[in-house]
Amino acid sequence: MDSMRGLLRQGMAYGLAGGLALLLDWASFVALTWLGMPSIPANVLARLAGALLAYLLNGVFTFRDAEGSKLGWRRFGRYVATWCLMTFASTWAIQAIEQGAGLQWAWLAKPAVEGVLAAITFVVYRAWIYK
Repeated sequence: MDSMRGLLRQGMAYGLAGGLALLLDWASFVALTWLGMPSIPANVLARLAGALLAYLLNGVFTFRDAEGSKLGWRRFGRYVATWCLMTFASTWAIQAIEQGAGLQWAWLAKPAVEGVLAAITFVVYRAWIYK
């Protein structure tokens, strides 16, 4: 029962941290591309901004345990490796949407793309990064 409660608490905290990070990511992407930056570097920079916020919030709040926060260089290295793979997937999807339907559709689709990737990364974060 306690493990289920802990998983629910982590899921809710992850959703809140992820929502804030997604908002920063999406707003940065829209602003950068609106200012004329191509979508590939804009997506990478926007995801970087969101990732830094998410790493901090998840390490300090979401996956915290009795011993304290779950930050550190080893975890950060794992986080970076995961982020690189997810950024490649995100950038590929956003670029494909932009080329097929236009920039405005990429703006609209970005939260959905990132939402799918967030579901995958929750499992990776819980099992590999913040364990």
